[in-house]
Amino acid sequence: MILWEFQTAKASMSRHIVLWCLFILLSVGANAQKLVPPPLHPDPAGALDTYRANLTKLRQLHPNHRDLPDLAFFLFGMGDRLKLIYRDGRLINALTGNIEEQWNVKKVFIVPSEYLVALELTDNASGQPHTVQVREDENGVWVLQPGKRPKLIPGTRSPLVLPRFLTNAYGPVLRVLHQEVLINVINGRPVPNFLVYAKPWYRDATLMAMVMRETGNLRLIRDWIMAIRDPFDRNNQGVAEADNPGQVLFLASLVSDKTHPAVQMALDSVKRFRQANFISGRTDYADHPVFQTKWLKYGLKSLGLPDTYVIPKQYDSYSSLFWWDYTDEHVMGKKFGEKDRDHYPYLTWAEDHFFARRGLPEYQGMVGNLDYPLSWEQNASDAHYPGLTVLDKGLVKQKLAFPHTWHAAEMFLLLVEL
Repeated sequence: MILWEFQTAKASMSRHIVLWCLFILLSVGANAQKLVPPPLHPDPAGALDTYRANLTKLRQLHPNHRDLPDLAFFLFGMGDRLKLIYRDGRLINALTGNIEEQWNVKKVFIVPSEYLVALELTDNASGQPHTVQVREDENGVWVLQPGKRPKLIPGTRSPLVLPRFLTNAYGPVLRVLHQEVLINVINGRPVPNFLVYAKPWYRDATLMAMVMRETGNLRLIRDWIMAIRDPFDRNNQGVAEADNPGQVLFLASLVSDKTHPAVQMALDSVKRFRQANFISGRTDYADHPVFQTKWLKYGLKSLGLPDTYVIPKQYDSYSSLFWWDYTDEHVMGKKFGEKDRDHYPYLTWAEDHFFARRGLPEYQGMVGNLDYPLSWEQNASDAHYPGLTVLDKGLVKQKLAFPHTWHAAEMFLLLVEL
């Protein structure tokens, strides 16, 4: 009887210990997940001046400038968060057009480098001005007001790494370029511009991935990379482009190894392009054997796979787009022209990086006249421009999409080295 009571008491004590430990673990977990909202920014005007000074320095380095339509807007919702547009006193769901928040605005400061829209309002009963700030940080998108509880906008809670690049000469500009890359990750997929492109492009995705690797955000597209099964994105009117297999190999190397299911598919797909010891096929509706072979070799090297390919010694206008390796394997020729700089500025920014790596900096990349966005693309053959209607109907007619991830990524990856 005594033994039975002792065992019962012991069992009861064990249950209490287990429950107490569980309570502690749950409490720690709850505290670890507790969000700390950002403070109201103390000086939006000063932060904007600092950012504009940094932009001025960039424009002095890159003398080619382009005027773009100033719509005075800002995008919120980096990574896998709800996509929002601030414009003209409204915070709009970018995918549905629904108005999430609306204010009567007397004055506005859009501070791209702080991911901040600061509003001065006069719609309260007293008629006295008061402030509202919409601000995105590592945890989500917030609406902040003095004396009120911070509001986390539903659908925006998700962790991100958002460096300040404090030791870099172009830190504030890099913050904005980073945002222009992350804003175009939607449903876990990296797209050139989420309003006009429904599918990822492997070329653009590789440059986006390089940025995310640099900043610690690769997890945003890991599942998409792991799910790749087709070695071709088939975005240019269904064409199987010869640079895609190398890009798929590189993407797989970022989150997996040679056992990734797409790796063998990519290797098998290369056979159709093989010309002696290099490959050649269509990329953007033209043959670019140097560019395509460089991509294949780099993908193989990224996965530690055997490589028997040799970069051909011939002119290829896309050779200079591949700046991170094989820069000595290049036959000089004409550079990208004025239309390319205006409409497809990522080409010239990549070429700038290529020659900078060769010790021949010659900065021809275009810089826009706006505070935000800093990147764009125009007259692309496979973009669905009516998707821009939610932002501005005029952009549809101009076939002008901004921001654009290939352009933003090329700018970021060059400037982060300066």
